[in-house]
Amino acid sequence: MIQKSKEMRLRIIKEWCKGCGICVGFCPKKVLEIKGDKVHLIDEEKCIKCGLCEMYCPDYAIYIEEV
Repeated sequence: MIQKSKEMRLRIIKEWCKGCGICVGFCPKKVLEIKGDKVHLIDEEKCIKCGLCEMYCPDYAIYIEEV
């Protein structure tokens, strides 16, 4: 049986983000930026869903979820 690959996406909870920029610094594809004191995904197509942003966010404001 062939298993379908799960579709994943990056989710940001802006209310929890304090704009520290740690996630931006660890992003290997540079698809995150701080704008207006909050993190923003600037290029969803280039995001590889590696999870580094989720791992290093001290406020749990960014994470990878299954769609």
